[in-house]
Amino acid sequence: MTLRAPHEKPVYVRLREVIADAILAGRYADGDPLPSVRALAAEEGANPLTVAKAYQGFQDDGLILVKRGVGMFVAPGAGARLRSTERDQFIKLEWPLITARMTQLGIDPAHLLSGELA
Repeated sequence: MTLRAPHEKPVYVRLREVIADAILAGRYADGDPLPSVRALAAEEGANPLTVAKAYQGFQDDGLILVKRGVGMFVAPGAGARLRSTERDQFIKLEWPLITARMTQLGIDPAHLLSGELA
């Protein structure tokens, strides 16, 4: 994912999504070091202060730990907590929109799950 594409969300929110996606995908496991603020800023083409804001949100949520002079690390249990939070968000916010769109288009969920749509 790149931040260079036009988007409605603020950059720090998109950065949080990039980091969360990396944790959920297993690129960063519990205890793994995260890229430095400057490294992630360069990689994503973002301002270092914006990256720091995204990291601060994860730190406030207890998902990353900062070890002064060493770096930032994925907190123990962060992957499971993040997965649970993301799952809840999906079920409450995204799924109702998806099911409404399926109804609008006449898509039967049973056919979709069975692979019978053609």
